[in-house]
Amino acid sequence: MATLSVRNLSKSYGGVHALAGVSFDVSAGEIVALIGPNGAGKTTCFNALNGQVAPDSGEVLLDGTSLVGRAPHAIARLGVGRTFQVAATFGSMSVRENVQTALQVNRRPPGDADAILERIGVAERADTPCAALAYGDLKRVELALVLAQRPRLLLMDEPTAGMAPEERDVLMKLAADLARSENIAVLFTEHDMDVVFGFAQRVIALHLGEVIAEGLPEQVRANARLREVYLGDA
Repeated sequence: MATLSVRNLSKSYGGVHALAGVSFDVSAGEIVALIGPNGAGKTTCFNALNGQVAPDSGEVLLDGTSLVGRAPHAIARLGVGRTFQVAATFGSMSVRENVQTALQVNRRPPGDADAILERIGVAERADTPCAALAYGDLKRVELALVLAQRPRLLLMDEPTAGMAPEERDVLMKLAADLARSENIAVLFTEHDMDVVFGFAQRVIALHLGEVIAEGLPEQVRANARLREVYLGDA
């Protein structure tokens, strides 16, 4: 059974079909990219998966449990973590204090913070206020906050936006390693095609709310319709 199963997911805003019968799976330990031009439906899809938007129809299952109709905090407690395009932390608090707060919210011992920080490679910044961190380190701390949930599914919304190329590689290698070692299903959106085709095991492409291509990166890269509406000759 796939960790995440999406079946015929649809959402309209007036006459605009943001999602039109979208279906796909993501398995434990797999890292999958969701791509497409602006307005393709990626953000609406993410928002439907973690409960910020109620779909008009369709089903979202996490290990067989329906997520539709549940509040975002309830979905988070079931094991769905999400990072956002702009990292959100408590700037005046230290890195360790941020993670300890996330652990307490998730009913875990605050003493687990140092092990998580070691795991994501920012243990040496544990006592640094988040406001003083470089952006790449801040994005890794955001990932630590999600790991405090012990997620089964990790949604990453444009994780490398605003990052230098070397920082992008560090973050995505970390995400891929976490997917494998912690058996987490990872779904990420991204506009940087070097990141997509460098790290995704599978790629799902949306256009105008519909899945127009899905498969291995090289298969999706060669899809004629996707090249026409998004990739061009890149």
